[in-house]
Formats: sequence, C-alpha cells, structure tokens
Amino acid sequence: MKIVSIKDAIAGINDGATIMVGGFLACGTPEPIIDALVEKGVKDLTLICNDTATPTTGIGKLVANNQVKKVIATHIGTNPTTGQKMHDGTMEVELSPQGTLAERIRSGGAGLGGVLTPTGVGTEVAEGQQVLNIDGKDYLLEKPLRADFALIGATIADEKGNLYFTATSKNFNTVMATAADVVIAGAELIVPVGDIQPENVAIPAIFVDYLVGGES
Repeated sequence: MKIVSIKDAIAGINDGATIMVGGFLACGTPEPIIDALVEKGVKDLTLICNDTATPTTGIGKLVANNQVKKVIATHIGTNPTTGQKMHDGTMEVELSPQGTLAERIRSGGAGLGGVLTPTGVGTEVAEGQQVLNIDGKDYLLEKPLRADFALIGATIADEKGNLYFTATSKNFNTVMATAADVVIAGAELIVPVGDIQPENVAIPAIFVDYLVGGES
C-alpha cells in the first residue's frame, strides 16, 4: 500500500541516514514529515538540500534539534543556527552553487558519473576538485549525489502517487525524486486517480515509494 501513516513512512529512517529534502526556504518541504523526524529523534543525519530554512521552519528544525552531522546546500544565510554550528565545528557544511547542486542530483538520478561545470573554476570552490580541460576551457568535475531517502513536498497527489506542485514549490523536488533509494512524498491533498491531468504531473508515481497526507 503506497498511502501510509507518517510514522510508517519514516520507520526506515535511522541514525546516520543521508536524506534529500525538497524545498526552497521550506516552500516545497514536507513539514509534517520533518516534524515526525524531529519527534523520532534520529541523529547524525546528512542532509542534501537547497538551504536550511530557519531555526523554526523546514530542515532548520532538524538542525536546531542537533540531529544533523552534515549539510550539503547552496546557502545557509537564513539560518544563524547552521552558521554557528559550522563555525564551532559541531556540524559540517558543504556549500555548492545552486545550479551545480541541482546537476549533481540530476546526474545521480540518471546514473551518470558526474557533471562538468565552469562554475567555481579559479575559486575556493575548486579546492580539492578535479579540473578537466575540454577544448581549451577548464571545467570542474562535480560528482553525482544520491541519498538513502528523499522527502518530497507536493501540493496534490493522487492515490497512485502521481504528484502535482503549485508554482515554485516544484524546485528541487523533481530531481530529488530520481536520486534516492526510497522516496517519501507528503501531499497537502490526496485525490482519486484521474483528478490530476497527465500534463500536470511533475513526478510520476513510479518514483514514489510512500505517500502521506498532511493529516496523517
């Protein structure tokens, strides 16, 4: 059964898990699933995300509750707790340019060996990275990213798990759904199959392992 309770959906998420979480400043983040992880108390998590929101929203709640050992994100400026933990050495932060992060996740989902990008060449971003010269131009080889779990925040899901997103809530969710071993989608509304027009499906049900509603 694809539709389950949140408790059952996160039962397999244990200490040390690597988790991709969709969202941009918590827009497109499945807040009820994050709240359940806070309550469960799993720790030493590695989070792959666009940002860490704020201390009281989205992924920031996991950071504030000392459940995260590493974050791979594009920026952390909206969450002073993340910055403090980075500076005092209690949490590792790996910053990646936004487009690069999206492409690393996409290549992980597509089974590729990585992505070549000129972004960061000649800067601190290039430290420790492999540089390849292609037709006279330098590129960084950015390795693909995959996760044990992806947490997806959809606006509407049908009972099969096809997902629809309103406006910008789609953000990182679509690529993350392809790059994790287990995909858990939280939807604000679950409707019968056929209520979402095929052309409006952003993530097909085949990518979704578990589906929960906001009321679960």
